[in-house]
Amino acid sequence: MDPNLVVRALGALAHESRLAIFRALVVAGPDGLPAGEIAQQLGVSPSSLSFHLKDLSHAGLVTGRQEGRFVYYSANFDAMTGLIGFLTENCCAGADCGMAARS
Repeated sequence: MDPNLVVRALGALAHESRLAIFRALVVAGPDGLPAGEIAQQLGVSPSSLSFHLKDLSHAGLVTGRQEGRFVYYSANFDAMTGLIGFLTENCCAGADCGMAARS
């Protein structure tokens, strides 16, 4: 994974609201959630939600799709897996540290 994308993704997740939004979208799965439901679940104003979703989208962690008059957002699971892989690829210098057992 490109280190610049890693920095962007970690920067986007380094905010309490954006982390909560991303985690809610991970729980929702590939179908995602409409923006209004995200705002309602997390108690975030629509303008604040829009700002945070834009930041997560620019980091490649979230995608949006239009369905009728609603915009559904979902976590980019490939990006999430890539980020986790990047962070753990050299774990314990290749020695067995139990990471596989925790998965």
